[in-house]
Amino acid sequence: MATLVFGMNMSLDGYVDHLRFPSAPKPGLFQEFIRQTQGLAGSLYGRHLYEAMAYWDDDHEEWDDAQRAFAAAWRKSHKWVVSKTLESVGPNANLLGPDVESEIRRLKRDVEGEIEVGGPELAHALTGWGLIDQYRIYLHPVVLGHGKPFFSGPRPPLRLISSDRFEGDVIRLTYAPA
Repeated sequence: MATLVFGMNMSLDGYVDHLRFPSAPKPGLFQEFIRQTQGLAGSLYGRHLYEAMAYWDDDHEEWDDAQRAFAAAWRKSHKWVVSKTLESVGPNANLLGPDVESEIRRLKRDVEGEIEVGGPELAHALTGWGLIDQYRIYLHPVVLGHGKPFFSGPRPPLRLISSDRFEGDVIRLTYAPA
């Protein structure tokens, strides 16, 4: 059975808009993202985040070794995409059909390992269906003032199960549903 984990970078005021963060993750945190991605059974994305992450499908001359390692891990990991508008997706990815809840329940039942859930709106739906097993907040010391909130609906009751600190004063807070 899969473990569904919703994790994203978040500002102190609760927003997840990584394009507005003042800088890229520090090397230690980026290495953690590489390690996590290498260990995934797959990723579950909404259309917007999938399209942003598809950046990693193409090689870029300016990448350093860490960026190449992340791209290799991302490409190897399977992706499932929830979208009403996309007609096709890239390599190692599948579009989920119209009965999203049933398909995600099937994935959770049939896939072994951790499936990353990407995007607050998708995570909100999965939270409502009782499917999220963990929430990982990578709390950055920035205040954005606006953007997309980490929790796009009512906050579920949570209990803290771990915390870790990374360079750049980033704290990972891991919660499970209470």
